[in-house]
Amino acid sequence: MFQDRADAGRRLAELLTHHRGAPRTVVLALPRGGVPVGVEVARALNLPLDVLVVRKLGFPGHEEYAAGAIAAGGVRVTGEPGVDLSRTCDREQRELARRERAYRGDRAPLVLQGMTAIVVDDGLATGLSMRAAIIAARSLGASTVVAAVPVGNAPACHAMKEPVAASAVENSVRSAIATHADEVVCMQTPHPFRAVGAWYRVFDAPSDDDVREMLAPWRAFSSSA
Repeated sequence: MFQDRADAGRRLAELLTHHRGAPRTVVLALPRGGVPVGVEVARALNLPLDVLVVRKLGFPGHEEYAAGAIAAGGVRVTGEPGVDLSRTCDREQRELARRERAYRGDRAPLVLQGMTAIVVDDGLATGLSMRAAIIAARSLGASTVVAAVPVGNAPACHAMKEPVAASAVENSVRSAIATHADEVVCMQTPHPFRAVGAWYRVFDAPSDDDVREMLAPWRAFSSSA
């Protein structure tokens, strides 16, 4: 059990100390919940921080159930092949673009070509968002991808180490791109899992303003990385 996302990030960083101060390494936090976790990881490891915006695609008629996810670079991962997600995808693409503008402003994203990307979220349930983030980081040039979460569903965490079926991925990037993480760090894998929020005493969702405020101190560090 974690007190809040910041507590989770500090504890997660203890399992990532082999990356502390590593050259050509960045932390990518998944907004919004992954940002306070990523801030603590980046601070502890003395690494640049950026966001990687991912949006879940809800099952038509039952939006609370994730059927897929999208990320930068035209990446789309589906957990329910054959389900028409086109309308949901169009809506979430617009929201993804809005959030990227809101969080970055006029700042360019970090260059990932040849970098190690440590992708951080506050938890992993279905794994769809993390999978989309892994593929997006690869598409942006990351040579090594680490998936790191404080808590996760054990089968989904283990699955991040394995390639996903080609039929589950749609993208506008290289078709031969790897779809798995090189390293997976999942601090806790409780059973039964329930939901990510069940393992936090405080799980209030950060606002867009909160995210911008958390990212502000990293602008200079990131621009000089």
